[in-house]
Parts: sequence; structure tokens; C-alpha cells
Amino acid sequence: MLMETTSLKFMSLNIPEQFLNALEQSKRPLIVLPEEANADHFAAGFSCVALLSKMQKPIDLVTSGGNLPKSLEFLGSPAPVRGDLPNIRKLTLHINSATAKVDELSYDVNEEEVLVHLVPKTGIWSEDDVRISTDSYKYDLIIALGGQELESFGALYKQYADFFFQTPIINIDHSSLNEHFGQMNLVDINAVATTEVLHDILEKIDNSLIDEEMATYLLTGMIHKTHSFRSENVTPKTLKVAGKLIGAGARRDEIVQKLYKTRTVETLRLWGRALARLKSDAKHGLIWTLLTKQDFANAGANEEALENIIEELMMTSPNARIGAVFFEHPKGHIEIILRASLPYDALFLGAPFRAAGTREQAILRIPGEDIVSAEKKVITHIKNSLK
Repeated sequence: MLMETTSLKFMSLNIPEQFLNALEQSKRPLIVLPEEANADHFAAGFSCVALLSKMQKPIDLVTSGGNLPKSLEFLGSPAPVRGDLPNIRKLTLHINSATAKVDELSYDVNEEEVLVHLVPKTGIWSEDDVRISTDSYKYDLIIALGGQELESFGALYKQYADFFFQTPIINIDHSSLNEHFGQMNLVDINAVATTEVLHDILEKIDNSLIDEEMATYLLTGMIHKTHSFRSENVTPKTLKVAGKLIGAGARRDEIVQKLYKTRTVETLRLWGRALARLKSDAKHGLIWTLLTKQDFANAGANEEALENIIEELMMTSPNARIGAVFFEHPKGHIEIILRASLPYDALFLGAPFRAAGTREQAILRIPGEDIVSAEKKVITHIKNSLK
């Protein structure tokens, strides 16, 4: 079921036309991914970059922190992934065109100032004909991918809240928890991934837009989100879409190889230690494990080896609805990867511990405590919350 909310400006158009019309009207769109973005979010972002490139639009892709998962390096980012939005305010010169029409515009830049030169066709301008404003932004459209709420975008939203409130947002997601925060909300709760939602929109616009590279991006997101189509939410439509993408040239074998079959020996050693320490609480559908600095040292691995570990642990424990990996971070605090399946909410469960991410998966940080006390505090809180 695709649920949308759009401005009256687009109400006479169908959903794909609304999306395409908004992109065509935008002079400078911005693609925003959630904080702690996963492979599905990045794959959807890369797909939007590819689409906007075909439309010859300037492109910026941003996520708080700007960290591309190592497992996605094989895709090659089609645009730089930025971690911040500095200098987004735009200075605008308003010239009274009733007094004189512009014939030539030029500028000079020196060490201290920028000089803008305007030559009129006829007439003359005075200082009263010029007004300056700084209340607009260089981006005129936000494409928000995979965020269930504005808070999902973490530090970006906190630091630039006015920008998010004053700029039109296209919200593309598949979660039933999505809060429809955009002016255009393309939310399909029957899809398994944001990339599947995006595929359906692009297919209805023009199926030829989905070339081999874009098909590979979209299939990457779907394979990641479904654990290579092993998760319980896979539908016949999902498999049909995957077949279409493979038919369009998506490199399925390479995707599976890079996502699931390229674990280093160091990563496997670390995961083995995590499995050896795995604890469970069947009553609450909860599993968790601990990793110390010594575990990382003995395995010869770093925190990058933890990518996808929580998904794999939960796949091996089909009755688990909540999973957590506690580890000693090199910066001295205890960090926890917390994952929750519906009806549970990782952000809610981790709220007292500076949770950041999505309701499905969040990162918690606890400073000034050892890993055992952090484990006791967080697990006790989760169990009490579930009661």
C-alpha cells in the first residue's frame, strides 16, 4: 500500500509524475540519508544520484558522519558522501528590474571581497534598487531516503532544523512507522526496502531509466535488507522485482559475494568470539554479546569488522526480536549496536543512552563505565521497558 501526501500543486498528477515533476523543477536537490545509514539507504541514495545525473542536476549526498559501509566499496560511490552541510545559506541580491534590465553580469574575486558587476541595457540603477537577503538556502529540495522521522537524520537535523522545516521534502521509505514528515510522502509499507519503493517509482516513470548500474544499486539494497531474501518479510512481489533487476543487468553474484562472502579471517575470528559469548533471554526474545578491546586485538580486527554482525546474530536466533552487541570503543566509551524487530523500537529502548539511528537499528554510547556494568544497565533497562 503506497501512502502519499503531496502539496496541492501536484494533486492532478499521479505519484510517479509528482516525483518527476518535483525533481525537474528543482535547481539544486539534496539527497539525505539517516544517521548510521545502512546499505539499503546508501544504495537508494546512489540510485537517486544516478537519476539526477541523467537529468543533469547538481548533486550532493549527505549523511551524518559520512561513513560509507566498507562492504559497499565495490559499488564505487557515484558522488562524494558528505558528512555535514556547511555554508548552506545563500546570499541573494534583489535588483529592481523595473528601473533597468540586466544586459551583462560579471564578477571579480580578490582576497577580501567579491565584486559583482551588472550592466543595464538602458536606464540606471541606484542603491535603492538593490536589496540583499540571506534567508534562503542553496538547496531547494530534500530527497529523504529511509528516515522514519526527521530525528532519524541525527546531527544534520539537529544542527539545520530550520533548513529542514523551510525546504520541501520528498520522503521515500518502506516502514510502517514512518511519520509522513514530507510534503510528498512516498511510503510503501508492503515493500521490504527503500530501494524497492524507489524501483517501483522509477519503473512507472520510465523503465529504461533502470540501466545496469542503477539495477545493481537497487538490488544491492534489497539483498542487504532481506539478508539475501532469507528474511520473513520477503513477498512474491519482492522476488519479482529482484528478477526484473537481474534481467536489467544487476550484478547479483557480485553483490552476494561482496556483501556476504568476503569476510576476512580477522572478522571471522571476532565474530567467533561474539558467538562464544552470546547470551539470551527467551522470555523477552532478547540476545546479546560482549566484545572487549582484547578480543579485537586477539582477532587482529577493528570496529569495521562489526558491520552486519547484529543482523547475522539475529538470523541465527529466529526467535529473537531484540539483539545487542556491546563493545569497548577505541575512544574509551562503551558502544552498543541495538537492533529491534517490530513491534519493538530500538530508538525508544535506547533513549536513555544517547541512541542514534533508526527504530530498527540504533547506536548507543555509554561513557565512563566498564563493559560489564554497561551490559547490566542496558539489559536491565530493556527488560523493564518490555514489561
